[in-house]
Amino acid sequence: MLPGVYIAYKKNKDVYYRASITYQSKHISLGSYDTEEKAHLAYRDASMLLQDASVSFEDAFSLPTILSFDKVISLLNFRDNLIYFKNPIYLRNNYFIYYISKSDELKFDIDDLFYYSSHKIMRRQGHLFVSDYGMQINILSRYGIKNYAVAGRDYYFANEDPTDYRYSNIIVVNPYYGVTKIVSSGEETYKVQIHINGNYIVGTYREEEKAAIAYNKAVDLAKKYGISKNFQTNYLEHYSPRKYAETYSHIKISEKYINYLKNLSGVDIIDQPF
Repeated sequence: MLPGVYIAYKKNKDVYYRASITYQSKHISLGSYDTEEKAHLAYRDASMLLQDASVSFEDAFSLPTILSFDKVISLLNFRDNLIYFKNPIYLRNNYFIYYISKSDELKFDIDDLFYYSSHKIMRRQGHLFVSDYGMQINILSRYGIKNYAVAGRDYYFANEDPTDYRYSNIIVVNPYYGVTKIVSSGEETYKVQIHINGNYIVGTYREEEKAAIAYNKAVDLAKKYGISKNFQTNYLEHYSPRKYAETYSHIKISEKYINYLKNLSGVDIIDQPF
């Protein structure tokens, strides 16, 4: 067999060829190929990337190679930083870059290195997510940003770079479901909306946490009036059960919203605290 090539067999006994290379005492798989020549070419390309110092990192973006771009990034990072990652990660000073493709790169803090070295990032319909325990997890959730959040309204990038996911660059404005911060004449208030048949305004509150609890109460009322929907609710980490219950009982919900629920459901619930 040619150097770096190993013969293998599929379950149906068909032959294919695996390529691999050993560098700095680490054995690295380079993929599977349908011919011995292609597998050897992958080995030669990997040898060149790892051992030819004249090949710069920037060269990788225009380099003709049989290797996948992900593998090229992994090999160059291993060569330059002596750490091998299966995912396309390249270390920089105090942060790292994750390459989804040649033209699609994301920046992260070193604190996230362990997570993204073992979780592959995918982009679908404009959303970035990883597969975690069989579920698709939006990477924004690591910053406390909800799935429904809108960039520029609920959160924004401090340096206006939407590819920079370092923690200091992501500013969360509206961390709670159904709550939107409103600034008018220098004063901050929090508008609460619930989505049933479109968005319906529940009320406006001066404190963000109370607005979050008002949304939860609006959800509970909707369920009591027979509105069948899988609503998300807010969790207030710093509220004790007693404080939450006291605040919940005193939160006022607009009668317009109650009447809206009555008209939708045709049910009149008696003795409902507002």
